[in-house]
Amino acid sequence: MENITYATEKAKRDYILLRKAMDNNDQKAYAELVSLYRDSIYYLMMKIVKNSDDAEDLTQETFGKAFRNLHAYSPQYAFSTWLYRIAVNNSIDYIRHKHNSPQCVDDDLFSLTSEQLIDRSTSNHTQTPEDMVIDKQRIHMLRAAVQQLPEKYRTVVELRYYDELSYEEIASTLNITLSNVKIHLLRAKGMLSQIMGNMRYAI
Repeated sequence: MENITYATEKAKRDYILLRKAMDNNDQKAYAELVSLYRDSIYYLMMKIVKNSDDAEDLTQETFGKAFRNLHAYSPQYAFSTWLYRIAVNNSIDYIRHKHNSPQCVDDDLFSLTSEQLIDRSTSNHTQTPEDMVIDKQRIHMLRAAVQQLPEKYRTVVELRYYDELSYEEIASTLNITLSNVKIHLLRAKGMLSQIMGNMRYAI
């Protein structure tokens, strides 16, 4: 095996499986890679396309494209990051072709809280039951607001706050600069504040 320095044990495990798959056409290695990442890729696809059948198809396409292009994979990057990039590009192509419009999403698809995206001066105070109800309403509004963002901003927000990727991982996944990641997030926060303000006026 090549003399490679691995960032994590997970990266080492993945590369060993990749070498088995590439060098020996080891079907068990392929199957294990799918098993390790299928759920996370499907979950990501569901959040983007909002349809279980399409998410399933896109998940299968993602692994198909990844395995057909293993020769292009560089071990200096985590396999998971490379796979995420393929998945995101795949879903973006799908959305462009289908011209999907933003949709609201079920609460159980997301776990982030409103203070992760929008500053709250009262985030450290002791909450009353009334405060908790207000917070739940804010979070519900935020999740709906995220779906109204333009595609490139929504994708960055979801990768950062829903999938908890670092700025560097997002840049690698979307093949954009680190500076653009930060700019997209900053603009997205401004848009979210405006969208949520409009929602309040509409209530």
